[in-house]
Amino acid sequence: MPQVVIIGAGISGLATAWWLQKQGIDVLVLEKEAQVGGTMRTIRENGWLIETGPNSALETTPLFQTLFEDLGIKDDLVYANEASNKRYILRNGNLHELPMSPTLFLKSKLWSLPGKLRLLKEPFVGRAVNEETVAEFVERRLGRELLDYAINPFVAGVFAGDPEQLSVRAAFPKLYALERNYGGLIKGQILGAGERKKRSEKAKDRARMFSFKNGMQTLPNAIAEALGKRIRTNATVERIEVSQSANGAGRTYEINGAENGRAFSVTCNSVVLAIPSFCAAVLVERFDAPIGKALKAIYYPPVAEVFLGFRTEDVGRPLDGFGFLVPAKEERRILGTIWSSAIFPGRSPSGTVALTTFLGGSRQPDLVQKSKAELIDMVTQELQELMRVKGQPIYSSVTRWEKAIPQYHLGHLSIVEQMGEFERRYPGIVLTGNYRGGISVGDCVTSSEKVAARAMEDLRPSRESITV
Repeated sequence: MPQVVIIGAGISGLATAWWLQKQGIDVLVLEKEAQVGGTMRTIRENGWLIETGPNSALETTPLFQTLFEDLGIKDDLVYANEASNKRYILRNGNLHELPMSPTLFLKSKLWSLPGKLRLLKEPFVGRAVNEETVAEFVERRLGRELLDYAINPFVAGVFAGDPEQLSVRAAFPKLYALERNYGGLIKGQILGAGERKKRSEKAKDRARMFSFKNGMQTLPNAIAEALGKRIRTNATVERIEVSQSANGAGRTYEINGAENGRAFSVTCNSVVLAIPSFCAAVLVERFDAPIGKALKAIYYPPVAEVFLGFRTEDVGRPLDGFGFLVPAKEERRILGTIWSSAIFPGRSPSGTVALTTFLGGSRQPDLVQKSKAELIDMVTQELQELMRVKGQPIYSSVTRWEKAIPQYHLGHLSIVEQMGEFERRYPGIVLTGNYRGGISVGDCVTSSEKVAARAMEDLRPSRESITV
């Protein structure tokens, strides 16, 4: 029997499986879909390349290079065009470049003079006493204008979320840590640089953005190919049974389900649930109702992605950056647009541009229910107004995620504590995914190494009992 069964072949599950097999652990990955990758999927059609999940990743951890070396995909790696370091924020119907230096900040028209001067107070603001939302934290330290025209659109772009609801400690722990450890954000940025270097981490504003020549799905596909028969697709897990080992040394877990319509059962010493929290809840609530309820409480807002292709001459402004984000105060129908073909090569045919726009999220969840034609028309109108786009798109693709990105709302850390308590009650079960430890690809890869170590630790009692 496999020592570890991993349920879910998204990047969290696949990376965990990879670290385990490197240590000689017998691992099996069960995936209900016909292909691996979870939300990390790439579509290629007539010269267009569409990412239906993450459009890129930031190289925030050296684990990425380890993976690329192990899998032999370094030659497929592509880094973002340097011009894509520019980001734009919409204000009063105009796109303003997000300043990336003190000099540019002072010159920027994105914020008023009083808004800029408000930053001078930041080093003198005290620490918070209670858990705060992102909005409360930022307004207290930086002022309302920076919240409205920097953090609000950023949160919409990253989480598709609402800063008035997200917990700063849970959603942006490194930001919170600057205040906790150094007393302020500006002091923390300066004094914390040395610690990040020691951890071999790069701040997200300095980490290089990457993808692959054939899109982000290259990574999960490469892991799956390397794992080979250790992965079984079209395998839906329906039930987990918990039983005490015959020698009393620990628990074993029986995984029951159906693979291509035929029932299967697998027994293991450890099981890693690398699936969305609402899916994990269904499997664990049968033998632990409290954790099932806690996992179901995590909100995933719906998001629609509209990918549009235009002739280059029909786009009236230069694509000299990553794209733009839209603050809630602008009252538009989109969250933001990525200028996909300007970031990486091979995203659109010659003489065309590719634009990827997002709608819905916590801000306007009902928009996701619009028809494909309505979504395309809505985005086209927005781009015509904001980017001087002429005419209609020559290519379009719409992807909907009814439950897109987990929201780390106030109280999320309490749910994380309940996860830890659950894992202590059931040694050998590990809960993982982007609802725990961060939502980015880099966060998931970093967490996967820790999860693999945890699973190996849970295996130790059974190994020692065999030795005895």
